[in-house]
Amino acid sequence: MTTFESITPLLAQQAIELPSWAFGNSGTRFKVFGTPGTPRTPQEKIADAAQVNKYTGLSPTVALHIPWDKVDDYPALGAFAADHGVALGTINSNTFQDDDYKFGSLTHADPNIRQKAIDHHYECIDIMNATGSGDLKIWLADGTNYPGQQDLRARQDRLADSLAQIYSRIGATQRLVLEYKFFEPAFYHTDVPDWGTSYAQVVALGDRALVCLDTGHHAPGTNIEFIVMQLLRLGKLGSFDFNSRFYADDDLIVGAADPFQLFRILYEVIRGGGYGTDSSVAFMLDQCHNVEDKIPGQIRSVLNVQEMTARALLVDRAALDAAQNAGDVLGANGILMDAFYTDVRTDLAAWRESRGLDGDPMTAYAASGYQAHIAADRVGGQQASWGA
Repeated sequence: MTTFESITPLLAQQAIELPSWAFGNSGTRFKVFGTPGTPRTPQEKIADAAQVNKYTGLSPTVALHIPWDKVDDYPALGAFAADHGVALGTINSNTFQDDDYKFGSLTHADPNIRQKAIDHHYECIDIMNATGSGDLKIWLADGTNYPGQQDLRARQDRLADSLAQIYSRIGATQRLVLEYKFFEPAFYHTDVPDWGTSYAQVVALGDRALVCLDTGHHAPGTNIEFIVMQLLRLGKLGSFDFNSRFYADDDLIVGAADPFQLFRILYEVIRGGGYGTDSSVAFMLDQCHNVEDKIPGQIRSVLNVQEMTARALLVDRAALDAAQNAGDVLGANGILMDAFYTDVRTDLAAWRESRGLDGDPMTAYAASGYQAHIAADRVGGQQASWGA
């Protein structure tokens, strides 16, 4: 039987990167909502992200989004992050907000627009070199809305060529990670709609090109843990973007919609060798906080991942293997369910305290006064939001 004490060395290896944009204002396609204390600069986003790590010990790095987080001096930004106890992480490109990209970016039929999108990724690689980032993450809004609008195969060929040019520029210790999403903003077809397309594109590039799996980017009913297993089996799972969705890409707090699904995903990650310091699979949040405060929303999110990781680590693998090999259907299912239903919250609180953290990070942050401080201090200027 696996005990909580036996899994704490593995729990101590967990790191979940935070997205800078989660601390800016966001909303729906109908409205972006402002809140008091929203960051106005990349530095303020990093300062807020550092609060999450301060209270949880789970989020030592912050991902940047370019051009939303462009600055003149990236080493200085890195030093600012270090002063706050965190480091800069993944660099995310953006080819979905310029008017030129209305009909595509890396897949566009116009070679000049395609080159503009490639050059943007070259700029992102330059930023990676300046920040020490290891990953360039690419998500494309490219696609079409109507049958016959574009040549589907030609777009895949152009995508392959564009990615090859970008991949040739990354450094020997850097990775290109290609994200997929099955629809939106393109509704007839999306150029990278599923893990198979992402896999087909990155496998043609080389060993340092991998797939990013966003947990909200699948059709309802998709067995995401199967995809996790397959990508780990193929050695092509590069990173996760964790969030939840009730209908489509809702970008809600991870574990909010289906904590059992998160548990199943994390079990397959652990089963497949995708967890811990020996694994190159990166964990990151990618979600928005439209109605809740942003910092506690991120705290809740990383705690949800930690809790389901602990439950997944508690699965009695030897007993499960024996039941599976014996064809004991209900026995095997019961072993998995026993781990899922184990309440680890008290054990996690005590373990946090043993590491010098507050047992209840949510309450500790609320009592810190930081939220009131930034609301009073950050008056004037332009709050960070979509496109800023």
